[in-house]
Amino acid sequence: MEEKKGFDNKNPQQKPKTPGKMPNNKNRYWIYIVLIGIFIVFNFINFGGSSNEITRDKFENDLLVNRDVEKVVVVNKERVDVYIKQNKLADEKFKDVSGGSPLSFSGNSGPHYYFVIGDVETFERQFKEAQQDFAPEEKIMTQYKTEHNYMGEILSWVLPIALLFGLWFFVFKKMSGGGAGGNQIFNIGKSKAQVFDREKKVKVNFNDVAGLHEAKVEIMEIVDFLKNPSKYTKLGGQIPKGALLVGPPGTGKTLLAKAVAGEAHVPFLSLSGSDFVEMFVGVGASRVRDLFKRAKEKSPCIIFIDEIDAIGRARGKNANFGSNDERESTLNQLLTEMDGFDTNSGVILLAATNRADILDKALLRAGRFDRQIHLELPDIVEREAIFKVHTRNLKMSDEIVISFLAKQTPGFSGADIANVCNEAALIAARSNKKSIEKQDFLDAVDRIVGGLERKTKIISAEEKRTIAFHEAGHATVSWLLEYANPLLKVTIIPRGKALGAAWYLPEERSITTKEQLLDEMCSALGGRASEEVVFGKVSTGALNDLEKVTKQAIAMVSFFGMSKNVGTISYYDSTGQNDYGFTKPYSEKTAELIDNEIKTMVENQYNRAKQVLKENLDKLNELAETLLKKEVIFSEDLERIFGKRPWVKEEYHENNKNDNDHDVKNEQQDDK
Repeated sequence: MEEKKGFDNKNPQQKPKTPGKMPNNKNRYWIYIVLIGIFIVFNFINFGGSSNEITRDKFENDLLVNRDVEKVVVVNKERVDVYIKQNKLADEKFKDVSGGSPLSFSGNSGPHYYFVIGDVETFERQFKEAQQDFAPEEKIMTQYKTEHNYMGEILSWVLPIALLFGLWFFVFKKMSGGGAGGNQIFNIGKSKAQVFDREKKVKVNFNDVAGLHEAKVEIMEIVDFLKNPSKYTKLGGQIPKGALLVGPPGTGKTLLAKAVAGEAHVPFLSLSGSDFVEMFVGVGASRVRDLFKRAKEKSPCIIFIDEIDAIGRARGKNANFGSNDERESTLNQLLTEMDGFDTNSGVILLAATNRADILDKALLRAGRFDRQIHLELPDIVEREAIFKVHTRNLKMSDEIVISFLAKQTPGFSGADIANVCNEAALIAARSNKKSIEKQDFLDAVDRIVGGLERKTKIISAEEKRTIAFHEAGHATVSWLLEYANPLLKVTIIPRGKALGAAWYLPEERSITTKEQLLDEMCSALGGRASEEVVFGKVSTGALNDLEKVTKQAIAMVSFFGMSKNVGTISYYDSTGQNDYGFTKPYSEKTAELIDNEIKTMVENQYNRAKQVLKENLDKLNELAETLLKKEVIFSEDLERIFGKRPWVKEEYHENNKNDNDHDVKNEQQDDK
């Protein structure tokens, strides 16, 4: 049903409807129930009195012989109604019919009894034979009567039609999204956008959005244009038609749109890209038209479409070959509405997606989405601001330093940080603490990154020793290589699906060199190399490591051009157009060359990891034994065994020295 609440910019004197005055649709169902009840009552009411069924034998040998019958009426050639003489009703044997029925409007005049016959001619013959001994004045003549059950006939026609209509109504209501009211069937082409205006306000504003400084600047300019358009139009500027928010999941795209709804004092229409998609042909395009029609009526206003990739995917790239794609017709209508023959003055479209690479180029051109606002994962400064927002309502201990939490969570999105804060509060409450402590936050990061500890998992002594040397291999190689990420913590306590894990504190950088990638690859293979060096055999525990290393090698050879034999060529497709292709962008000979380069690169780093471990075998054994004894070791244990890393900045050691709780984790190597 189309939204009626709110204000009309064209008629400022119009008063908004009070929510409490809205008609209650449930009252209609009581009317239907009453009408059905009246039908039932009239159908079963007895206008002639009470009648009981008797047998044919009782009629002839009891009532007829004793001269109690006044008249006999054959109804519809199938039932015989028997009327008892009024002076006989006072007898004791007629007490069951002498009182009449409470619903009877004619007292106890009859019929009083009835019985069913099969054939009228047979009944007449047998009835005459039963009265052979009667005097002429005592004989009873048979009367005939035809009755029409109008109510039953009406119901027999109405009920099937009503059932079919009810089934049709139910099916269409479910298919159209289950909206309230019978008009939903006819409003299936209407937009499902939620309207936020003067009556229904969003309480989120830009103060609730931490970080994203550049994105907020661009968004605030659009909001400011709506509030004060003359500031821009007097210089000849025009309002942007659309802004696309692009970024990884959890970076705050939807939250930023909510803040726009809270800051802008104009109507805000919000819906999801999937709201346009239905099984009926033409519904999506109809809803787009209705959406922009409502937006024009409330102009100036903002439309926000979340997950626009549901309808904005590039045309002709879908997998349903040759069929009429409802998404494409919806996208065509959206393109027309945004910048078609008709102008949309005062209507701004905001959209959010994390798959901008698959969107149609016509949707991204200037004049439709004039701006693409990129939201990246927060850096350390932005993470600190996000922590301040999400810890605003938490009761925390005085020992907690927000900057410390920001340092320990590189690569975390805003949604991840919100989850950390909530998980820390739950952990503290589970331990019956009065405030959230520093360790609770560290345990929360452990819980989110690695999963829940499974200390009760049964592991044999041999398996535990294998896991210990595997994790010690990771720790040893990463500690002795210059560009590998510095290690913070190693554990052999199972977490989630992992039997052991190592946590690192990766450097926050924008680009990565080939040497850094190779050192990280060698470190990831250190666990499997340790098993082969120490035990002379390998296990399935390195599945996650091998998967990570293989994907990294494929990217280095095929995407980053880091192979001399393949050359400085990239087969990466940023447009996503080859997703539905059947051919590779290179020949079979090149594919064989790429496979050999990937295999050679991985084998070289694996042999390199084994060489590093063989040169430090005694220290590897000492580290593994320490891990078997303690189950959890930290970077200071590695410093004691291997010494300080000479190429690491001194401030890293100072941070680890000051932060005694080293179980902070940020990038995990899980071993299946």
